[in-house]
Amino acid sequence: MRRLRARWNALAAGIDAATPADRDRTVDALRAFAILGVVLGHWLVTALTAHDGGLSTTSPLAHMPWLAPVSWMFQTLSVFFLVGGHVAARGYASARERGVSCGAWVGQRLGRLFRPVAAVLVLWAVVAGGMLVGGAEFDTVRSLVGLVLSPLWFLLVFAALTAATPLVARLGPLWPLAVVAAVDVWRFGLAGPAWIGWVNVAAGWLVPFTLGAAWSRGSFARRRPALLLFGAGGAATAALILWGGYPASMVGVPGAAVSNLSPPTLAAAAFGLAQCGLALLVREPLARIVRRPSAWAKVALVNLSAMTVFLWHQTAMMAVTALGLLVSADLPGLHTVPDSAGWIAARLLWLPVFAAALALCWAAFRVHEQGGRRPKSSPASRTARAARAARAAAVSRTGAGPAKERTHV
Repeated sequence: MRRLRARWNALAAGIDAATPADRDRTVDALRAFAILGVVLGHWLVTALTAHDGGLSTTSPLAHMPWLAPVSWMFQTLSVFFLVGGHVAARGYASARERGVSCGAWVGQRLGRLFRPVAAVLVLWAVVAGGMLVGGAEFDTVRSLVGLVLSPLWFLLVFAALTAATPLVARLGPLWPLAVVAAVDVWRFGLAGPAWIGWVNVAAGWLVPFTLGAAWSRGSFARRRPALLLFGAGGAATAALILWGGYPASMVGVPGAAVSNLSPPTLAAAAFGLAQCGLALLVREPLARIVRRPSAWAKVALVNLSAMTVFLWHQTAMMAVTALGLLVSADLPGLHTVPDSAGWIAARLLWLPVFAAALALCWAAFRVHEQGGRRPKSSPASRTARAARAARAAAVSRTGAGPAKERTHV
């Protein structure tokens, strides 16, 4: 244990020393928080129940509506889009300064984003085909593949907004927010067609994305704008839930007539404003925390494999659930109906097992995000290489080249 602690301290010190002194570490910390929030949220509000040898998808929110506040803590996508808009706007500005064309910059950004996706799609195409050939029920295979593919909508929207950065970087968040409100009035108030709601997939997430771009221009240098976002967004969210007829859950609930997330509603957009305001308000205490080498190393390493963690966390949960079927009885918190406090307690005990499975997936597939394997080396050189990789990965996510890496987040 002492040796492991010493190696970790050496790794953390190396990463800390390799990080530019003027780097805004809170950006990386918020990104890591957003990714981990999504992962924990999915593990807590998604359940696979066993029935006649197959698996079907449900949610504890469908059986215990009083758990809706849990979704407020773990639906952190607005924070991710906030950070994404901030980083994209600064990266594009840096590319323009260096004479990089818009097409080249977009290609580099999207290449890094989608490179790890291929491994997920190939593996699950093989798994799904093998399950069907082996006699698995089609509904079971569809449920599993649906859970794997459902998070990919996020990548498609994020990629589209990233590609549109040159067009939307200077757009104020009130414009997309007005579109979201107009669509909801048409859809819910004027009995418009349901398909019109999908306009909000772009408009809804454009709200935090443009807030991030405004952050990159210094719009939140003072606390007052962030306080206004937090207060107004929170008040609007409460009003829309209490008197506007919107559901309290900020994630989709199976069987619910309206989802705040699919597609995003005005309540989700208002909640995102409050969430972004809170994220901007906590930058100072967060900055003090991530100045510690140990805390910063954890943040940097999460960011180094953020897409791998995001893409494989559902697979990790499903692998544990599927292996649990080898046991003759249904395992509480894993295969049972999520309709009691006992299920919640049991599910919490499964979280470390899901995390261990995710660690195995990370070890197997992180190469697709980090760009290739390297030959084995000594512990000291691995520590130095990890420090360099964490720094390089953080810089590469900005779109800035070597000449600008010390001045752009």
